[in-house]
Amino acid sequence: MTVIYPSPIFGPIHSRRLGVSLGINLLPADGKVCSFDCIYCECGFNADHRPHQPLPTREEVRTALEAKLKEMQAAGTAPDVLTFAGNGEPTAHPHFPEIIDDTLALRDRYFPAAKVSVLSNSTFIHRPAVFDALNRIDNNILKLDTVDEDYIRLIDRPCGAYSVAEIVKQMKAFKGNCIIQTMFLKGGYQGRDMDNTSDKFVLPWLETVKEIAPRQVMIYTIDRETPDHDLRKATHEELDRIAALVRAAGIPATASY
Repeated sequence: MTVIYPSPIFGPIHSRRLGVSLGINLLPADGKVCSFDCIYCECGFNADHRPHQPLPTREEVRTALEAKLKEMQAAGTAPDVLTFAGNGEPTAHPHFPEIIDDTLALRDRYFPAAKVSVLSNSTFIHRPAVFDALNRIDNNILKLDTVDEDYIRLIDRPCGAYSVAEIVKQMKAFKGNCIIQTMFLKGGYQGRDMDNTSDKFVLPWLETVKEIAPRQVMIYTIDRETPDHDLRKATHEELDRIAALVRAAGIPATASY
């Protein structure tokens, strides 16, 4: 019996940071696979959304992506970017490197001007094949919400072992060929202050960003309803201040509200 699952391709949508984005979700439609269980995840806590369906195969992703690109080409609609994001961590897919190979080939065939981007929480960049795949795309956007490990365990809730030092070491190995993204927010969680916009958090993060020397930094804040209703947006002024500090260090930075 052949089981047909919903297409892993969605969009196009307008992204705050990337323009007109055709999303590619490498996870099953009924749940998510992620090594983080972030308290601010707009999809809901990971532990509450364990998948029952298998992951889409490499062939299913390639077939669905080509069909969508053909549809967009026929409609005269060109995406700015093909974005691996969706409901979980794309690099956790066992065939992520091969899927990137297919995506680059299809992009070159149908929309060669479009960029290929991956939004990642950085927890699998120690795997050589994942590292190499991320090095071949246009935008490998890697999460680094803070360098305070206690805060990361509270806000990102990593599953299993997590070391800021190891993540930063692997980020440095990209030799500037990466983009750092950081979520700034305010409010509370379980009686704890979650404001990471103060110098207590920003200045050590900034020094680490300088060491990584990415080609860009993207800072942003929560945009939609989250599972924890005590979380709040960082203000425009706070994000602009942080972005200005990054630019003063000689690194391009954008702030999305």
